[in-house]
Amino acid sequence: MPKSAKYLLIGSTETYSGKSATVLGLSHQLQQKGLDIAYGKPLGNCLSTSDGCVVDEDVQFITHSLNLSANRIVPTMLALNEASVQRRLRGEDKTDYRQSLIKEYLQIPRGDLVLLEGPGDMAEGHLFDLSLLQVAQVLDAGVLLVTRYQSLSSVESILSAKQRVGDRLLGVVINDIPTTQLETVENFMRPYLENQGIAVLGMLPKNDLLRSVSVGELVKQLKAEVLCRSDRLDLMVESLAIGAMNVNAAVKYFRKRRNMAVVTGGDRVEIQQAALETSTQCLILTGQLPPPQFILSRAEELEIPILSVDLDTLTTVEIVDRTFGQVRVHEPIKVECIRQLMAENFDIARLLSKLGLTPATLECC
Repeated sequence: MPKSAKYLLIGSTETYSGKSATVLGLSHQLQQKGLDIAYGKPLGNCLSTSDGCVVDEDVQFITHSLNLSANRIVPTMLALNEASVQRRLRGEDKTDYRQSLIKEYLQIPRGDLVLLEGPGDMAEGHLFDLSLLQVAQVLDAGVLLVTRYQSLSSVESILSAKQRVGDRLLGVVINDIPTTQLETVENFMRPYLENQGIAVLGMLPKNDLLRSVSVGELVKQLKAEVLCRSDRLDLMVESLAIGAMNVNAAVKYFRKRRNMAVVTGGDRVEIQQAALETSTQCLILTGQLPPPQFILSRAEELEIPILSVDLDTLTTVEIVDRTFGQVRVHEPIKVECIRQLMAENFDIARLLSKLGLTPATLECC
């Protein structure tokens, strides 16, 4: 009789805390230790259409990155969006998702460990019995929580989550800690949580690359026209600069930043010129005014894409800011970065011990 897999749910205290990144880094370490793993998201929320089917983009990307076979990809139970919520509220969707979980997850063997990426926060999915805690109870799963560090008061959301999750909480990952705060977290937050019975399994320092977005993603979100170097949309943007000041102030401002996107008017030629001579990954021109030919030629030479948007500066900046806030790890360079960060800052041995997946238990199964 095939052995039944253990389940580990990776949840978070708030949206965009770094669950997908944690899954990628953790999965790599597990595979290196010889574990047969599977992955999925019970609740899909980053949807796209592929070959006529609606798929979750995170699942698609992560399973490809991990090179998982089809029988190690756990099906998504529900695509969460406005339409699915309406169907549930109107009583049109009467699906018993608890039973669906049992049928699709528990009755099909999938290796040593199934990693499941939880909903955006602790409440999401409750309407469908697919919240983090509800799924954990049905699958008898352990929970690993990821929280993005804001300040020492971030401890409160972790304590609140512990109260709700109880003994299923195997530990936490504190993510995105500024380097200036690492010592404070180590000396104050970590020992306090450990004394409360909450294992701090990882403390990940803030990393500009992981918070960056590709020029191609900005093109997509802004619905921008690419005026030059469409072959360099893979460049990563780590910061945003607004070219609304005089050129002397702009030069000083630009020199203090790195790998930036510069938003400025299509008529601000002197700002465009200054931006091209600093650490700029792309120029975003508002007002649909074309730049002069010498700007295009210089951008071509420096391999810097220029984008044109039919938007005002304020709207453009809001969209770019939102894109940074919802950044995903869908670029190979980020995958390698998170693998290294997790290898250096996550206690994989302690997690395996808590899961009961020590080398001895794996050999005997």
